[in-house]
Amino acid sequence: MTSTVPVTGVPAWIVLGRTVAGAAVAYLDPGGMEQRRHEVAASELADWIAHAEAEWAPRWVWHDTPQWYPALLAHGVRIARCHDLRLCHVILRASALVDPHAPVRTAAGWDAAPHVTLEAAAPTLFDFEGPADAAKGPPADLDDALAEFTRQRDAIAGGAEPGRLRLLTAAESAGALVAAEMQAAGLPWDAAAHDRILTETLGERGTGGQPANLAASAARVRAALGDPTASLDSQPKLLRALHRVGVLVESTSRWELAEQRHPVIEPLLEYKKLSRLLSANGWAWLAEWVDDGRFRPVFVPGGVVTGRWASSGGGALQLPRQLREAVRADPGFTLVVADVAQLEPRVLAAMSGDLTLAGAARDRDLYAGIVESGAVATRSEAKIAILGAMYGATTGESGRLVPRLRRTYPRAMGLVDDAARTGEDGGLVSTWLGRTCPPPSEVWAEAQSRASEADATGADETRARRWARDRGRFTRNFVVQGTAAEWALAWLADLRTRLDAIPPVPAERSAPRSGPVFARRPHLAFFLHDEVIVHTPVEHAEAAAQAVKDAADTAGRILFGDFPMDFRLDVRTAITAFKD
Repeated sequence: MTSTVPVTGVPAWIVLGRTVAGAAVAYLDPGGMEQRRHEVAASELADWIAHAEAEWAPRWVWHDTPQWYPALLAHGVRIARCHDLRLCHVILRASALVDPHAPVRTAAGWDAAPHVTLEAAAPTLFDFEGPADAAKGPPADLDDALAEFTRQRDAIAGGAEPGRLRLLTAAESAGALVAAEMQAAGLPWDAAAHDRILTETLGERGTGGQPANLAASAARVRAALGDPTASLDSQPKLLRALHRVGVLVESTSRWELAEQRHPVIEPLLEYKKLSRLLSANGWAWLAEWVDDGRFRPVFVPGGVVTGRWASSGGGALQLPRQLREAVRADPGFTLVVADVAQLEPRVLAAMSGDLTLAGAARDRDLYAGIVESGAVATRSEAKIAILGAMYGATTGESGRLVPRLRRTYPRAMGLVDDAARTGEDGGLVSTWLGRTCPPPSEVWAEAQSRASEADATGADETRARRWARDRGRFTRNFVVQGTAAEWALAWLADLRTRLDAIPPVPAERSAPRSGPVFARRPHLAFFLHDEVIVHTPVEHAEAAAQAVKDAADTAGRILFGDFPMDFRLDVRTAITAFKD
């Protein structure tokens, strides 16, 4: 059928389900009641969705954004809002704000992994082959989608904090749209600059061997070890070689090696640094992940239990700063790069309602504000102390400094201390909007139970205490890191809307490699926890930078109302993302 099917009133939601021939569609009114349904052929679907988007601006409900949206973007169709059933199910089935007996907690199939698009080539509408494809992800049938949407709406409405859950699910779904859009547009990447950086850093490539500088570094390590055949890329063999020369480390981690004093340490650290660059982002990575001036990583929203994003291809969340010079805008475009200063400590101040800590952050570097409060003497001490409080460090410099923060900022420190105690006792903690941490494992619970028995050994008790402390450190950080992820999602969602409102430039000044949706307008090109990169026509750079700032202000108000927290941004505009 075509897009001419009549609808009574304006649908608030349009639910999509897969069919062998295309898609089944259901229209829901603002109360969630179904108005009618019909089918759309695959060949007509993109145009039909574009028409419905322009006509009604609904919230699209579908089972998994990566299975729907990339194909639409490839056809030049952008949507404003969606409800991603898979992502929202993961949140709601585990949230402590949802009724324990809510049917959403036991609905089968919706915990499946996302179906990510790994290829840069335009996906087709649609390559779905029928029921056998269900193994790729959550149920895709329209009736399944409608049933799950009803369960989710009921869970939110009947939850302890419906407003927070609605905001969280909306933000998570918006993040899914952003992730698909950033992959479609790609991050502008200068392959020649990348190659030059690799050659300058690693040395010229040999014929089948290591690059010159890496080979020279390896030779220095082997000379210091007195072993010209030492294996440097096998940790067990390298550890044995280090032990033979008196470097008695338990691992080859950079942190442990840096504490040692021996002639092998300096060249070994250099070798490890160069080797990692070659393996993670060397010439093989360049050939695989950069095509036609774009790096198109695969972002996975909600890929970490705290709600932070992960990456399932390209290593987008671990790009080394030395390659930032290769991130280069297209002709006529520039980059607006912004990151939030001390996001997690600022979020901690806001969610705990600690006005004293918020005051330390107002219009300035938060760590400098902590020094001015007299809690610690130097900025480095302030950073060590606040990170120690959020991550549960109890020894060394952090152990000495954290008690000072408790005296100066009792509300903020009380929040993370309470979260740690809850975790140590096996309890659950939640973020500001209601994402809840996973429960302890059965093995963990058995260890705690065993330690309380009359015949428990000292080893049993030691293990139980250690595991309890480990879980306390996890829950202590979960509430802060997860809430920071929620703030970042709100930032992205609002920024995405603001950028779309900026008028496009004429076609002759476009950047066609950004795809049909984003070639002529400012758009998000990269996101990393507390940082965004916007690729924008030069004439819109100022407007894009202002949009970044305004979106940050909006995110703070959406989450924390009128609490006086300043989310301080470092915003800069440049042709490359390089920053000293």
